[in-house]
Formats: sequence, structure tokens, C-alpha cells
Amino acid sequence: MKRFLTTLMILLVVLVVGLTALVLLVNPNDFRSYMVRQVEQRSGYQLVLDGPLRWHVWPRLSILSGRMSLTAPGASQPVVSADNMRLDVALWPMLSHQLQVNQVFLKGAVVQLTPASESQTPAGAPVGPANSPPAASDERSGWSFAIKNLQIADSLLVFQRDDDDQVTLRDINLQMEQGEKHRAHIDFSSRINRNQRDLALSFSADLDVSQFPHTLAASLENINYQLQGADLPPQGISGQGAMQALWQQSNKQIALSNIALTANDSAFSGSVSVIQAGDKPQWQINLRSPSLNLDNLLVTGNGPETVNNAVPRAEQGARQPRPVFSGDENWASYNDLRSFDARIALEAQQLRWRGLPFSDVAAQITNQQGMMTIARLEGKLGAGNLSLPGTLDARKGQPKVAVQPRIKNIEIGQVLTAFNYPIALTGNLSLAGDFTGNSFDAGDFRRHWQGEAAVRMENSRMQGMNFQQLIQQAVARSNSSVQAQQNYDNATMLERFSAQAELDNGTLRLKQMAGDSQMISLTGDGTLDLVKEDCDTHFNIQVTGGWRGESKIINTLKNTQVPLRIYGPWQQLRYNLQVDQILRRQLQDEAKRRLREWAERNPQSSKARDLQQLLDKL
Repeated sequence: MKRFLTTLMILLVVLVVGLTALVLLVNPNDFRSYMVRQVEQRSGYQLVLDGPLRWHVWPRLSILSGRMSLTAPGASQPVVSADNMRLDVALWPMLSHQLQVNQVFLKGAVVQLTPASESQTPAGAPVGPANSPPAASDERSGWSFAIKNLQIADSLLVFQRDDDDQVTLRDINLQMEQGEKHRAHIDFSSRINRNQRDLALSFSADLDVSQFPHTLAASLENINYQLQGADLPPQGISGQGAMQALWQQSNKQIALSNIALTANDSAFSGSVSVIQAGDKPQWQINLRSPSLNLDNLLVTGNGPETVNNAVPRAEQGARQPRPVFSGDENWASYNDLRSFDARIALEAQQLRWRGLPFSDVAAQITNQQGMMTIARLEGKLGAGNLSLPGTLDARKGQPKVAVQPRIKNIEIGQVLTAFNYPIALTGNLSLAGDFTGNSFDAGDFRRHWQGEAAVRMENSRMQGMNFQQLIQQAVARSNSSVQAQQNYDNATMLERFSAQAELDNGTLRLKQMAGDSQMISLTGDGTLDLVKEDCDTHFNIQVTGGWRGESKIINTLKNTQVPLRIYGPWQQLRYNLQVDQILRRQLQDEAKRRLREWAERNPQSSKARDLQQLLDKL
């Protein structure tokens, strides 16, 4: 044990003496010009180190500098600047005149990726031949230079492309370790701010830089993020995931594959790639989802402005709105479609939107410089299905939207509830139409869209007003010989209903309405104001069942169309029923018929001739 301790003390003394001799005999400022020259030769960037360089020997051998900056050729602002920098160097290579930097540590660094920090070619500068070999390294000093680790803590990155808004990355913490065969491992975390939104992001990545700058491959794992801020759900959007990333310089393509990502209670898988061809990127998106809940990812409109809005006011207040600019139009964001091309394929086994549970949803969408074509957008809702192909033309001026909906056997009650329409109507809806507007927005649809459609419903039920009961009770009050069936539900039920619908800037006209059931049949037309939420409809109703009493009168009533007007606000509908006039006219017709029959049976009577003349005048 004594020999071991003696040997250990000797080694410790040698180490201390060696470090002391290194600090006293080697001046770190001798490396300043060498490092500046190496950085410029290898990258063309200019490294500036302010203040003297000094040694730091504990807990590791390091060179400390004052303020540093790294500037691209011809740029007016540095790409990287920091108040201080630490270079952790290896001891033994320095004995053979090698400066091996094990780690570069920057604290409080500011990285600027803006037009002002980009490399600029001087006017009139000569252009070298293509594929020319790089300039030979200056090895006159006999030193070599290598970096194994990079650490950045509590730093800032500002990114801006051309005239776009700035993207700010705060609290950057980066740890990069370079291994053999040009492979590296990265641990990264930061907060990203833009347009009153904050993204907290962290991940680990394994990089393959053996073919850089031609190719860069990365495997990203342990991705964690949380997005909060303006125009987002109150709880924000957060999740975890992993993916593979590949950068190819030849066609300037970024490809993300093997994506496995969650967002709140939704999940995604698939691939995304973008190619920067010319001045417009080309996106290729192929995503699948076993469960996609858009209600927890998107802030949708609250439907009609009614006092019984389904969205609580407390929840509305919790949402931070997007900033509004003077003269801003709702459709202005569609202009961004002009800046890229895209092919998008989406599939979702289960999708929830506005509380509606869709299944087997599939979409095929393309965008060509502002001309977006929805070739396929279909899914199932309950026992029915729907298809919503269409186009959005945002190539110039105000966008133009065209949609050709095809709906079959969709429960209308779910849809009305989803958009907060206070109409107690249920039934299986089928529709084929053609509509145009300026925005994919429920509010804009109510106010500014136009179009027409053929509408058909089966087994419909309108709660709150029973047409059959209204007519029969009114007849029973006017004629004691007729009785109406009692204990009806307060609803009008039709086995079949059809109409032609025309939408014009918030006014929905229903023409050629026709419906029937075992008890009634009806025809009519009317209008519905989707903004004011009121209606004015006229029906001719024929009650064919449920009568009791004198057979002749009942047979007459079964073949009589009774005018009925339904009007007023949807929540307080009123009606106008003119049964008395119908009964009076029926009595008059019956009296005329009997008098005419008597006159025909007594043609020789003078009274008959006078009676016939009187009937002709009536």
C-alpha cells in the first residue's frame, strides 16, 4: 500500500509540475493568429477574439477568451458572438505542437441567421472555375487543429429569411459530441418565439456528417415539445416523437421519414419532404393517423352568434386571439399558397371535428402556386358518408372557393348541433350540390357563399311543432262532428322529404318542397335567414290519417290541402293556420252541390231555374 501511495504522489507531482510548466512556458496567445487563420482557410469566416487569452487548469485544461465573434465574408453583422468562450484542450497533443480542442463552450452566445449576417460577394470580384480544389492549408506554424465537442448554454438565435418575420430561439442549450467516422451526438433544448406563440422544444439526435455538405443524415429521438400562445387551444399543443431526417445538397431536399409523433391526444406517422426548386419549395406530405382530434388542435369558429352559444364564454376568454392588423382580411392568409407547391395525402382511421366522430377519412390535396385542388376529401359519419371535393384559387386578388358536396344518409341533428344551430331537427340527410365562396370558414359560409343543391331526407323529425295535430285540433274546434286523435308527440315526422335549395349570401331558399308519411303529405316553399336565424315558410298540408267522425266530412278533409305558414325566429316559431276559411269553403261547396243536385232533379220548376241562375253567379 505504501508503494502504491508513493507512486500516486509522484504522478500527481509530475502532473502538477507539468501543468505549471505549461502555463508558465506556453503563452495561449500564440494560438490566436493560428486559430483565426485556420477558421478562415476552412470556412472563409473571420474569427475575432477580443482581449488576451488565458489558461484555466481546473477542472480541465482550458483556454479562456474575452468577447468573440464569427463573421461571414462581406457580412455587416456577425453570425455568432459571445461575451466569453472556453476551449477545453488536450494536454499531451500540445507537447507535439498539436492544438486539439476537445470542447468549445459558449455561454450567452447570440447567433444571427439573417440577411445582414449572410455572406456577400463583393461587386466585381473574380469567379473561380467550377470544381476548383480548395486552397492549401498553411502549415508553416507546425500546429494542427481539431474540435471534438461543442457546448452552448443560455444562448440566443435569431433567424430571418428575406422580409419574413423573425424567429427567435431563446435559452438555447446545445451539447454536441463528435465521435469516430464523422458521427456526432446532439442534445438540444430551446424556446422558440414567433407571432405571439412560444414553442418549448428538446430532442436528442445522432448525426452522420461523413458526406457533409453533400448529405447530412440524422436520427432524432426523445422529441418533446409544447406550443402555446395566440390562436391556439387554451391548453396548447404538446407531444413526443421520433423521426429520421436527411438533407441532400444536390437537389436541396429535406426528407423526414419514419415519423412517429403525438399532439395532445392525436398521433401521426408517415413522411414529409421539401425540395427547394427555384424560388418555390415543393412539399410532399404523406401522413396517417389512427386517432386525430382536431377539436384539441384547432381553434374553430363558435358557430352562429346566438345567445345559447355552445362554447362557454369562460373558454372563449381563455383563448388568446391572434393580433389583428388594420385592413387585414380573413382570406389574406390564403395568399401564402402562392409561395409553394405541395402534394398532400392524409388518412385518419378516426377523426373528431366539432364533436363529430368521423371514420375512414382520406384526403388528396395538391397546390400549384396558389391553385389548390382537393381531389379527394371523404369519410364516414355514423351510418352515412360524405365527399367534399373542391378547389381554392388564391393566385390573384380575393380567393375563390368552389365545393361540390356529396352527402348520403348523414344524421342532420349531429351537424346542426356541431355548428350550434338551434333547430331541433333529426333525420338522414342526402345532398348533392355546388357552392362557391371566398373562405373555408363556417361564418363566411353563412354570410357570403352562393350555390344550390338537391336535398333529400328520410325519417325526419322536427321537434316543437306537430303539423297534423295543429290542423286536426283546429278542425275539431270548428266542427263538432269531427274528432282528432289525441296524445301526439310534439313533433312532425316525415318518412320522405325533398327540396331544391338555393343559398345566396346568407339566405337559404327552399323550393319544390315535398314530403309525406302515413298521416300527412305536404308541399311548399320558404326562406331561412342563416345570419338572423329566422324563417318564413309556406306549406300546403294534406292530413290523410288520424280522423274520427262523420265519414263524408272526413273524406273531404283527407283530400283538402290546408295552408300553413311557419315564420319567426328559430327558437320562437309562430304559425298561421286558416282552418275556418277552409271549413267555410267546404260547407259552401257542399251546399252548392246539394242545391245543384236538387235543381237537376226538378228541371221544370221555376224555383229550380232561379236557383240555377243564382248558383252560376256564385
